[in-house]
Amino acid sequence: MQLELQNVSKKVGNSFHISDVSLTFTAGTLNILLGPTLSGKTSLMRLMAGLDQPTTGSVLVDGRDVTGMAVQKRKVAMVYQQFINYPNLSVYENIASPLHIAKAPKAEIEKTVQEIAKLLKLTDMLGRSPQELSGGQQQRTALARALAKGADLVLLDEPLANLDYKLREELREELPRIFSATGAIFVYATTEPSEALLLGGHTATLHQGRVSQFGPTIEVFRRPADIITAQTFSDPPMNILPVTKLNNTILFKSHVDIPVIGQLPNLPDADYTIGFRPNHLYLSRPSADAIEVKARVVVTEITGSESYVHVDVAGLRWVALAHGIHTLDIDETIEIFLDPAKFYVFDDRDQLVVTPDSYSDR
Repeated sequence: MQLELQNVSKKVGNSFHISDVSLTFTAGTLNILLGPTLSGKTSLMRLMAGLDQPTTGSVLVDGRDVTGMAVQKRKVAMVYQQFINYPNLSVYENIASPLHIAKAPKAEIEKTVQEIAKLLKLTDMLGRSPQELSGGQQQRTALARALAKGADLVLLDEPLANLDYKLREELREELPRIFSATGAIFVYATTEPSEALLLGGHTATLHQGRVSQFGPTIEVFRRPADIITAQTFSDPPMNILPVTKLNNTILFKSHVDIPVIGQLPNLPDADYTIGFRPNHLYLSRPSADAIEVKARVVVTEITGSESYVHVDVAGLRWVALAHGIHTLDIDETIEIFLDPAKFYVFDDRDQLVVTPDSYSDR
């Protein structure tokens, strides 16, 4: 199966929830929609499923236009972040429910339920009711019912968002195995860059209803096409620094000169935006080429093994992700360090022109 969106838009009232999106998904692939809340992920999934109709554009399945086709006539299943199961049915009957609706033979139902239950580690729970299950087991049951439907397209709308940390980690590890065992197209919506990287596949980054980039997940992360993609695929968002290159100098507005090294000398004189991830903003000098900058501490968030240090640099707000516990006073002036080898550089149209010399996260 191939699902294709051609210049799809969705207007609600006077605003566009989806704007001119074109994407192609093929059978057996995992495709991630990555973006913040209200970026258009759910709206786009509803258009794929046929729950909503686009204002403009077309939805094609294997080259056939299905834009006006009702969702009931499509082989599609959707799993939401809420645990949607039939409370009066056992786990077995929940999984079997789409097969009963399709009037499948009893032997086929038994075989399918047992196979899917084994895949999702639910075999020992088939006789239980959903209320007797943990949150992760309930979400597995909802996913199992979607798989039992035999859908060519399975849409997962932030399916782990309501689970606690341990359950999320457990299911995140299992999902790639589950996806690889089927030939369906999976589309998985998330707000978390780390989840996209863990799942792999292909990622489309969304911002205000538009797809800014689509490609293999690790490539989109390593080579974001523009600033919007770079900030969407970074948590906290990528730090940015507007600069001007003039002759052999790169000048920041606070009059901090940045050495012109690496690939920077090859750039023509112009205005640019330098981007660097929070884990590449350092509290101690990482290399001889590192640039020292004075910063004012705004707040420090300690997670246990790491600290997020929010700083102000001449009116710019940056975040440093540092290993270990760092206790810094609010309004304290500290030295922070930038490593030019970790710079992304974007031109005056916000398009990527220079990537880091290394993709190491050290």
